[in-house]
Amino acid sequence: MQIQFNTGHNIEGNEALAAYVRKETEHALSRFSDRITRVEVHLSDENSDKKVGNDTMRCVMEARLEGRHPIAVTHQAATLEQAVNGAAKKLTRSIESTIGRIKDKRDSRVEPSPSGLDEPEE
Repeated sequence: MQIQFNTGHNIEGNEALAAYVRKETEHALSRFSDRITRVEVHLSDENSDKKVGNDTMRCVMEARLEGRHPIAVTHQAATLEQAVNGAAKKLTRSIESTIGRIKDKRDSRVEPSPSGLDEPEE
């Protein structure tokens, strides 16, 4: 699973922040790592110019699952850490839901039985 990390122009994307984001993302999505090809993480400060509001830090995470459309989630919080953790939790739930739907579709497919085998006995 490849993790790509990006920041907005108002956030300093230092190595410590990048390491934190990678660690949290890997931890949250570890059980799906064989299905995920890439995760993109975008951090931004929505109100950096205004300095108003509590939930100004925003994290957008997008996961690309093999053979599926990308799954994207957004979480806003007061700190970057909270935004990353919230987005990781949302992405985990979304992937669980997607994989569950795929499994349900596979399980609901029933092979037609050969003629005469399903008829009740007299």
